[in-house]
Amino acid sequence: MTRTATAVTRTAAADRPMPSVLRLGLARGALENKMFFREKDAVIFTFSFPIILLVLFGSIFSGSMEGTGITVSQLYTAGLIGAGVMGAGFQNLGIGIAGDREDGTLKRLAGTPMPRAAYFIGKVINVLVIALLETVILLAIGVFLYDLDLPSKASSWVTFSWVFLLGVSGAALLGVAASSLPRSAKSAAAVISMPFVVLQFISGVFIPFTQMPEWLINIASIFPLKWMCQGFRSVFLGDAGAALELTKSYELDRVALILAAWLIGGLVLCLTTFRWKGRRDG
Repeated sequence: MTRTATAVTRTAAADRPMPSVLRLGLARGALENKMFFREKDAVIFTFSFPIILLVLFGSIFSGSMEGTGITVSQLYTAGLIGAGVMGAGFQNLGIGIAGDREDGTLKRLAGTPMPRAAYFIGKVINVLVIALLETVILLAIGVFLYDLDLPSKASSWVTFSWVFLLGVSGAALLGVAASSLPRSAKSAAAVISMPFVVLQFISGVFIPFTQMPEWLINIASIFPLKWMCQGFRSVFLGDAGAALELTKSYELDRVALILAAWLIGGLVLCLTTFRWKGRRDG
């Protein structure tokens, strides 16, 4: 009787349909968030780094931008929101997936019935949670310490939404693609972080474009971070902040076009370069 019951149970389990990819991805996302927030060191560094930079730069470079009524601290707040969103996708995924590849997590998951897409859905959910929390924290600091005014128009929040979603999605895809560059998990932090730090300095996060040479501006204009920051400045600095842009306009149509292009380009890079196995696995 026991063997018969066991056989019936196994047959019933085999006949049971697999959960959908979305459901598995949501479950994976919940697991990714649990694992992330259990790593206290990673949580503290991830959220404290942009906060420390904002407080430091906001304290050192005080005063207003000439003729705009916008303080330097408010300018940094908008820029660091862009950098925080980019870092949540590109840096966190680039380093994290490289670690998953080396410790065998990717290899084990590839051998399970779980659809591979569910793994990436889980990673994107984790990125969205980190990016949203980081944005809320930076906005709170900007509002309470630096008198940043939150937009009152619904259109501004619509702009924030599409800049955020295009930016974080493109950054996540680029992070997935970049995870294949490091030769090992130990080198991942250096390989991923160094270009990202350089990109922040040339993309208007810390240094206004009016103070940079044209050749650096041209290089920064190729990459998405410059346009993400420009989009966020349009939301939080308003019409007065447009005077600080090179063209005296936020060029939101161009922001949308370039971020969408990087989203598509990031997907192509993922499909062509991503590896489930480490270099040592052949």
